[in-house]
Amino acid sequence: MAMAAAPGCKSDIETGARPWHSIGMLVRRRLLHAAAASIAGAGASWLLPARAAHHHAPATPATGGGTGDYATFLATVRRDAIRQGLTADAVTRALDLSAPNPQVIQRDRTQPEFHLTWAQYRDRVVTQRKIADGRAAFAQQRAILEQQVLTRYDVAPGAVMGIWGLESAYGALTGKFAVVDALCTLAFEGRRAKFFHDELFHALSILNAGDIAPDLMTGSYAGAMGQPQFMPSAYLKYAVDIDGDGRRDIWHSVPDIFGSITNYLAGSGWVGGESWGQQVIVPDTVAQSMLGRTQTRTLAEWMAMGVRQMGGAPFDRPADTGAVLRPDGPGGEAFMVYRNFAAIRRYNPSDFYALAVGLLGNEIA
Repeated sequence: MAMAAAPGCKSDIETGARPWHSIGMLVRRRLLHAAAASIAGAGASWLLPARAAHHHAPATPATGGGTGDYATFLATVRRDAIRQGLTADAVTRALDLSAPNPQVIQRDRTQPEFHLTWAQYRDRVVTQRKIADGRAAFAQQRAILEQQVLTRYDVAPGAVMGIWGLESAYGALTGKFAVVDALCTLAFEGRRAKFFHDELFHALSILNAGDIAPDLMTGSYAGAMGQPQFMPSAYLKYAVDIDGDGRRDIWHSVPDIFGSITNYLAGSGWVGGESWGQQVIVPDTVAQSMLGRTQTRTLAEWMAMGVRQMGGAPFDRPADTGAVLRPDGPGGEAFMVYRNFAAIRRYNPSDFYALAVGLLGNEIA
């Protein structure tokens, strides 16, 4: 899931799992679930009757750290949003809610934790089905990506396809929760109230601008939206209108979806013409303490330690710098990662995720 400040917050569209080392606040997502299962106009025209979310209040209050009643909470949000300049009618329609969403609370409180090795994670996420689906999607959408998007951003198509595949299975899984409903629930529920309160106001700003109608603003239980799974803060910073219809539609418009993912990577430091990384051979005698994202050395220095490309060839550019990851320790797979690996990782702060994006993208594009 992508966040503006710390992108990898993206979501938990369905029941998901995260690698044991993942540090993103919301990096609990549906990635493994998906792998295992493998319009309004501009301005204020979104002010059409929205499908309000009317949940039955649970018999036992499910408000966690929330204080007071939900109606008072919503009234306060409405008042503060109007004070910030949002349209009163727009805010009122968006906040036409009756009770916290119990499904959201349940998802937030009962996240499964799977302690996966890298080998297990890769087997579940970078599957032959995922690769085949990605190649088919790339063939279908290649002209849009290369002619409308990559002419503006110097980003590798494989990285875009890898993220699109992991985030939404190439658009097949985007979440069914109403984003404002979910964010209101989480902001009221209190466990991470400030974070979700801020994201709620970002979401209201998006609705106020007319980019999407309230009933079409869907995403994960945690508020990650559309096919790129942007949190509202990331949307405001990185979503772009590529198809020229005046709206930044990351739910339905393939040009806008690709453009927004690509803009995110470009804004996160992607360097055109460079690789994200490659699988390498690392002698088991190299101590694990000498490896990791922060342990950068020249390729000449790595070669002096016995590191080689797959097949045993030396690196072509010994003056370049990189870091070596060996997630499962001696005997496991190892990767040399470069600057663009960090750009992918800003989308989701997990080494496993960034490696999977890179490997999947390589297979697709």
